Amino acid sequence: MSVDPLSDALAVADARSVFSGGFTAGGDWAIRLEGRDKLKVNAVVRGRCLMVPPGGGEPLALVEGDIVVSDGRRPYVLCSAPGIEPLSSGQVEMDPGTRMGRLGAGEEVACVSGHIDLSRDSGELLRRALPELIHVRADAAEAPVLRWLTGQLVTEMKTRRAGVEFASDQLAQLMFVQVLRVCLTEAEGLPPGWLRALADERLAPALRLMHGDPAHPWQLEELARAAAMSRTTFAVRFKEAAGVPPLTYLLNWRMSLAARSLRQDTAPVAALARSVGYTSESAFSNAFKRAVGVAPRRYREALRS
Repeated sequence: MSVDPLSDALAVADARSVFSGGFTAGGDWAIRLEGRDKLKVNAVVRGRCLMVPPGGGEPLALVEGDIVVSDGRRPYVLCSAPGIEPLSSGQVEMDPGTRMGRLGAGEEVACVSGHIDLSRDSGELLRRALPELIHVRADAAEAPVLRWLTGQLVTEMKTRRAGVEFASDQLAQLMFVQVLRVCLTEAEGLPPGWLRALADERLAPALRLMHGDPAHPWQLEELARAAAMSRTTFAVRFKEAAGVPPLTYLLNWRMSLAARSLRQDTAPVAALARSVGYTSESAFSNAFKRAVGVAPRRYREALRS
């Protein structure tokens, strides 16, 4: 693995951003968007609108250049004003070429949408690290890059050149990475998890050690030394940021790596065990079963079937 925990976590979670379409709107309009348990991304390309959270909470005003990422567990409404009965996304007729729909009367507003697919198991590492809703404002430091990526995405939709679907998904992937970088600069709004720990400059060296060499038998003293802290101070600070003690984080990370290997390659379980720091296949199998709920071989067989 690399010494870049952000890239590692995206890879292990099999995070794949998919561009799903968008809409133009004008006048009175409202649409209900379902996350279907996937991270949902919406970018306002033109105009302004409101985002109404589940249960009719306080609407969030969105303007051109804003991007929101929801955890996908609950639906939300984008609208011109509160109180308008929303259409479901399935009720909106989409242009099969551009994957854009029309709402209301006019084109004052334009939004593009996508979602992030995560693996069934390791994806929770990423999902738990994020708040229910991320709002990247148009004046954020990362906003110029995001505006460029969004503009390129819209261009791909309009021109429909060869490779448009692949290009659109890659642009959506880059947008998500930029959103996570914004999160790293606003760590106080993050729940305890690996992303919040990575945002802590004092803890980041220890995270990079664990990610760079997960098979090494890391001890608390070594990790604390990398963070230039005493063992006690490091352990307390790490648990506050990551939500788990350092060595529990290491165990969880090893199991996430193992799950990814079982999904993606055919290496023998004994070799896989060694790659994540276990000299005994039986010890690894027991640890994996405790973490995932099923033994490694059964996990691989279930995926193949």
